[in-house]
Amino acid sequence: MLDLFANSNTGYFDAGLTGERLLPDLLTREQFDRAENEVSSWEGYEKTPLLSFGPLAADLGLGEVLYKHEGDRFGLGSFKALGGAYAVMCVLQREISKRIGKDVSLAKVRDRAFPSEAKDITVISATDGNHGRSVAWGAARCGVSCRIYVHAEVSEHRVDAMRALGADVIRIDGDYDATVEQTRLDAEQNGWLIVSDTSWTGYTQTPIEVMAGYGVMAREITRDLATPPTHVFLQGGVGGLAAAVAAVFRQDWGTEAPKVYVVEPELAPCLFESSKAGRSTAVQIAEETIMAGLSCGEPSEVAWSVLASQTSGFLTIPEEVVAPTVRMLASFEPESARVQAGESGVAGLCGLICAATQPNLRAALGLNESSRVVLIGSEGVTDPVIYDQIIKGEI
Repeated sequence: MLDLFANSNTGYFDAGLTGERLLPDLLTREQFDRAENEVSSWEGYEKTPLLSFGPLAADLGLGEVLYKHEGDRFGLGSFKALGGAYAVMCVLQREISKRIGKDVSLAKVRDRAFPSEAKDITVISATDGNHGRSVAWGAARCGVSCRIYVHAEVSEHRVDAMRALGADVIRIDGDYDATVEQTRLDAEQNGWLIVSDTSWTGYTQTPIEVMAGYGVMAREITRDLATPPTHVFLQGGVGGLAAAVAAVFRQDWGTEAPKVYVVEPELAPCLFESSKAGRSTAVQIAEETIMAGLSCGEPSEVAWSVLASQTSGFLTIPEEVVAPTVRMLASFEPESARVQAGESGVAGLCGLICAATQPNLRAALGLNESSRVVLIGSEGVTDPVIYDQIIKGEI
């Protein structure tokens, strides 16, 4: 099976980073502290497992492969539960404080201490599925209205999951980036509050808070490991997950932090192209990738500023390796080692296997029998219909 990966058309761009890799003053320890203190207090909070894939590591000639499995995070199926819901609370904290003329705490917002103010507030976001589900969950918990915009290719199951949480879901023509633009227009016209996981000029605070929420996951990893890994392979998308993890690893491990590699679909390589161009660069999405959560044509500006200073290299993977990776995880032996992963959740693992089995890439990334690699399994089964089709080999 590894022949498929060894012979795949995997793109690679070496970012050429040398010397000290300083973080920009965007994602601070204090921001991560605040998010961790809040999120860890929520009912149902549990650290997700860091699984060891020993047999796979042996097959790839690596020392260790560790997989952070986010499928059970707050019952929402993905790491996004950490970011969107937390950012909803931060947005509401600012808005309610402004309306009543005094500062309120996140705990008061969480406990619905201001129902008369909350009933007139609407939060709005664009999504490929998982972020919108987290925003809808956060809005429902805090007692405010929620509108979620999705593009034509978002599955009905993911739409239904958001509606079940009380959100109004609006499907528009165009891709993910078109939904982001529509939320900006409608929020401005109606006075709604945007809770986006991507940023643009003049809109950075909330996306930073989303990433601070993701930092909870990264800090769980640094506390689980006695020594830093050598490599981490991270999903692309707009860059929020990768930036948050890279920032926490740099803060906690300093110069011992692992080399960061960002993995994207070849159909949506906005971070890959940004690195090649030396600046944040948008790409046109001509065809949607099976990895729905990574089908993003434009980087988040704040995420890109972190990744530009922390990422050793960028990889693109072909569509043909995604479904086999999902099936591989589901067929591990013994049965107790099997993992149910969504199609967007395996991008980092796909990138690792491609790199480890292709001699030129293996050498370029410094992968060998001493390498200890961390991966983020960013989602579980967020659409059972699609997952069943993948397992049956229909996709």
